Amino acid sequence: MGREQGWTRPARRRRPVRAGVLFGGLGIGLCLVGVAGLGVWNLQVVLQANGPVRDTTDAFFREVASGDTDHAYEKLCREARGKWSQVGFGSWVRTPPQVSGYEITDVSVATRSGLPRGTVKVRLTRDGGASEERTLPVVQEDGKWRICGDPF
Repeated sequence: MGREQGWTRPARRRRPVRAGVLFGGLGIGLCLVGVAGLGVWNLQVVLQANGPVRDTTDAFFREVASGDTDHAYEKLCREARGKWSQVGFGSWVRTPPQVSGYEITDVSVATRSGLPRGTVKVRLTRDGGASEERTLPVVQEDGKWRICGDPF
């Protein structure tokens, strides 16, 4: 009658769902690693910028309080220098009541549109003892931090 058939391997069942879940999980894992990397980079930029923003603001107000308006003017951003000439800035700073002291109370740095920007809160003391709180934007131009906006 017939010959006996030899043993054959059963047909392999494909598991498309298992492969889809595996590749989906790998894709999500890769995205999470990318997001974490961007977060660490952003944090690093912000933390490294905090010190230079404080130093720039400190140097600016130290020069203003000592009457060295030429060096203080150099620490202004392009926009602020466009509003005042160097001579005009110097005479404006020397207008009474002059700044006699300052205290930096807060420094924060954040990124907007991929560019780091700082905000510094300063308590200014004027001749006669009056004090006022100012919030200054600090921007990065040509690799240096510069005071922007109206410092007084």
